[in-house]
Amino acid sequence: MKAQLTQNYLARIKATGKGFWVTDVGCKNLRLYVGARGAKTWYVSYWKDDKKQSRKLGSADALTVIDARKDARDFLARLDRGEEPEKKKVDKKIQLGEFIETYYRPWVETNRKTGKATIAMLCSSFQFLFNQPIEELRKYEIEEWRTKRQNEGTKAASINRLMTALKAVLNWGVDQELLKFNPLNRVKPLQEIDSEERTRYLSDNEVVRLMDALNAREARMISERNSHNKWLKERGKEPFPSYGEGEFVDYLKPMVIVALNTGMRRGNLFALVWGDVDFDNKVITLRDTKTKNSSKAQHIRMNDTLTSALTVWFQQSADISPDALVFPSTLKAGARMVSVRRSWGKVLKDAQIENCRWHDLRHDFASQLVMEGADLYAVSKALGHTNVKTTQRYAHLSPETQLKVVELLDKKKRN
Repeated sequence: MKAQLTQNYLARIKATGKGFWVTDVGCKNLRLYVGARGAKTWYVSYWKDDKKQSRKLGSADALTVIDARKDARDFLARLDRGEEPEKKKVDKKIQLGEFIETYYRPWVETNRKTGKATIAMLCSSFQFLFNQPIEELRKYEIEEWRTKRQNEGTKAASINRLMTALKAVLNWGVDQELLKFNPLNRVKPLQEIDSEERTRYLSDNEVVRLMDALNAREARMISERNSHNKWLKERGKEPFPSYGEGEFVDYLKPMVIVALNTGMRRGNLFALVWGDVDFDNKVITLRDTKTKNSSKAQHIRMNDTLTSALTVWFQQSADISPDALVFPSTLKAGARMVSVRRSWGKVLKDAQIENCRWHDLRHDFASQLVMEGADLYAVSKALGHTNVKTTQRYAHLSPETQLKVVELLDKKKRN
C-alpha cells in the first residue's frame, strides 16, 4: 500500500501477523517493510540490468522518515552518476531466522508470486533452526529432522521439497554475496521411492458415478431452493431467483467439467478470468503469471463438451467483464476461490469414489488421451509441461500405440 509516511504514522503501524510493505508517497522509491512481528525496516527500490532490485537502508528505529528519504535519494543519485553500490555486509553470526526475515522475505515476497507461501512453509518447517547462526548449521541436524519426519509418515518427495526451499534461501544469500557459502550444500536429496507417483485416473464407471452425483447434487439444491422460495412466498417475502432451464446451481459441476476436459491445475481454475476464454476460436489462454512454469502463456483448446458447459456458465454469471473471475469466491464478491475441498469431498462420497484428489482430474485428462492413442508430445503440450519427460509417467497406458510403432518395421520386410 501507499501512504504519506510520517513519524506519527510509523508509530501507529501495528503488526498483523503477516509481513507487508508500505511505499512512501513522498519518495516513491522508499519502502517500509513491516515484519510479521512488527519490526520495521527501510528499503530503497531501483532498477539494474532490467531487474528490480532493493537495498536495505536500516531499521526504522534508527532512521527517521526524513533520514530514510535522504539516504534513499543519496543512494539513487549515486546510481545516476554510475557509481557502483557498495556490497551489503551481513554479520557472520547472523541467525537463520533473522536472515530470512530481514533479507530473504522482502525479496521473495516481491519477486516470486508464491513468496508468502514460501515464507510460511519455511517458518512452519524449520523454526527449530531459526535461532542458530547460519554458519553453524550442520548436516546431522537435517538428517535427524528428516528421519523424524519420515517416521511420522511424511513422504520423501515432500521432505525434499522443504529442503529445496531451505537451500534456496542460502543459495540466494550466496548469489547476493551476503553469505560466503551454503552450509547445507552437501545434504543430498532423499531417494523418492515412495513418490513414484501413482497415476490415478477415473474408470469409465467412476466417471458415470461422478456425473450422477453432481447431477443429484444439482437436483437437490434446486429442490431446496424451490422449497425455500415457497416458504418465503407464503409469508409475503421476496423469493430468491429460480434456476433457469439447463443452468448450473453453482461452480462445482462446471469446474469439474473444465478440469476433466483441460487437465487444468486447481490454481489455474481459481485464477481464470473471462477475458482469457475465447469462445469464437475455442481457446483458453493461461497467462504466464497464472501458470506453474511462468516462462510463457499456455493455450488450451476447448472441445465441444467444454465449450457448451462454459457457454452456459458464462450466460448465467453475474460478472462477465474481461477481468472477472470465471469461478469467483462464493464467500466474498470478486475474490478468488481458495478451496473446493468440502464440496468435492461430499460429491466423491456420494459417488462412492475413493482415494481421489482434485489433482487426479489432471491425471485423468492426460491418461484418457494417452489411452486413446494421443502422442505423448501432444499430451505434454496440452498439460503445459516444459519437459516431455514429465509426461513419460503416462507412457505405460499406451501399449497398443507402442505396438503400432514397432509393427512399422514389419512393412519393411528386412529379414
